[in-house]
Amino acid sequence: MSEVVLDASAVLALLKQETGSEQVATYIPQAAISSVNYSEVVAKLADAGVPELTVQKILGNLNLEVIAFDLEQAIKAGMLRPLTKIIGLSFGDRACLGLGLFLSQPVITADRQWQNLNLGINIQVIR
Repeated sequence: MSEVVLDASAVLALLKQETGSEQVATYIPQAAISSVNYSEVVAKLADAGVPELTVQKILGNLNLEVIAFDLEQAIKAGMLRPLTKIIGLSFGDRACLGLGLFLSQPVITADRQWQNLNLGINIQVIR
């Protein structure tokens, strides 16, 4: 069972060994990710020219709990729009935050603009 929710930015920081990657690595064994954010990570790796089988192997090795984006999460993410529109959060950002709300778990991100959000969940910015 997961204890934290990872944003795509956190997973990408880990894979690229960017600042904060060590912190993300400590969360991996107990981390979940929305299928929306998982797709974002896949897309970034594909944009970088990483072959599909390699992407599957890299992400498979992380053993993340990938949680399908369902109706309840769609409603939560949609309802976050008015609260997050002012700082320009994307659908993927709201999917991640919505999953955190759905699971009542902290969200881990590399996106600094999230640190001032007051949504009733713990948001940890890795850098």
